[in-house]
Amino acid sequence: MKVAKFGGSSVANAEQLRKVGNIIKSDPKRKFIVVSAPGKRFKNDTKVTDLLIQLGNAYHNQQNYEVFLVAILERFQEIINDLEIDLSLLSEIENNIKVALRVEGKPESKMDAIKAIGEDSSAKILSAYLNQNNISAQYMNPKDAGIFVSEEPGNAQILPESFELLYKLREKDHILVIPGFFGYSKTGKLVTFSRGGSDITGSIVAAGVKADIYENFTDVDSVYSVNPNIVNNPKEITTLTYKEMRELSYAGFSVFHDEALIPAFREKIPVCIKNTNNPDAPGTFIIAEKEASEKCVVGIASDTGFCSLYVSKYLMNREVGFGRRLLNIFEDEGISFEHAPSGIDDMSVIFRVNNFTKDKEKIVVDRIKDELKVDTVSLHRDLAVIMVVGEGLVNTVGVAGKAASAFAKANVNIEMINQGSSEVSMMFGIKDTDIDAAIRSLYQTFFE
Repeated sequence: MKVAKFGGSSVANAEQLRKVGNIIKSDPKRKFIVVSAPGKRFKNDTKVTDLLIQLGNAYHNQQNYEVFLVAILERFQEIINDLEIDLSLLSEIENNIKVALRVEGKPESKMDAIKAIGEDSSAKILSAYLNQNNISAQYMNPKDAGIFVSEEPGNAQILPESFELLYKLREKDHILVIPGFFGYSKTGKLVTFSRGGSDITGSIVAAGVKADIYENFTDVDSVYSVNPNIVNNPKEITTLTYKEMRELSYAGFSVFHDEALIPAFREKIPVCIKNTNNPDAPGTFIIAEKEASEKCVVGIASDTGFCSLYVSKYLMNREVGFGRRLLNIFEDEGISFEHAPSGIDDMSVIFRVNNFTKDKEKIVVDRIKDELKVDTVSLHRDLAVIMVVGEGLVNTVGVAGKAASAFAKANVNIEMINQGSSEVSMMFGIKDTDIDAAIRSLYQTFFE
């Protein structure tokens, strides 16, 4: 039994939805289908979810929202007309939007109801299209499927009882088409996952029904060993472990939402990334374990938008509780950190810039000086993080040396290294202006 999730590019227009229909028809094991909202049809197009957010903001601010409503309905009308589906579905979508705009309560709850229209409409359209083509399918609302979540608008967390409810769906005879991105709280409120949440829904459904495999259809043949926008024609990765994918997705790999696969990982369900436009390509498999290899580095990921806070104090290592008190300051100010490499007299804490705003900077620095009596505290912005990733990396001789040589060859200074905290990755901090040169040199060193 397979769960197949189709991303925004796979349901962007009627032509893509026909491909989705053929993929579903080609394999009767694809029993559960999860869909995103229609994505971009071409490079400068606007995703339907973005149009819905613009609609919600305009409505909330008492501005002219009709222009966004018209644009959204035109997108769905084009798809419905091209697929020759009953036009009454368009009236249903329009009514759903108007109902969402009238949702009472906090603005973020109203916005969740509006944002979910994209996925919900995609699921209804695909279900209608499949039935029209003699494929027995049923639209399944997340509430009816049993997807119950915490009441955290825009950041829902799945509730444990959902998995037992989802397992009962195995008894259904039809192909079930489920909208991604949202679930329902115990009080009946619609709540969305964080952005990219259709991947989360797909993973939750796969875990709940205990699928044999979870297929995630996107617009690439596989995961690449490095960003193809930086390196031309990089090598494809045929097999990844869950740990490797987690590290790569954290550090800028855009194939998956960072935490999307966790429910599938916990059930050890293999994940296969495939291309809607080339479904016969083998894709990339993500599995629990794989055999060790001499070439342990599978990928190089990178991301910008980091800053580093450096703290130095003589004999810091003898001061019991110093690290805890330092991190408590960040907790008090509501700031989460990413890495915290340390030495005997100094410690660096790395943050994403959007978590450590300029407003917080002075408060934190003053508290560190006053409460910890440090010798030095300084903040360095405009950092990029590069991750060299691979299972067995910690036990392979020479990987760190090769990486350091690659940075030197590219004339890039390493601001920070953090290797010991992960068995599958090495993290390097550099100036964000050097990122392309560093990535190319690392790729050449490990893959060419």
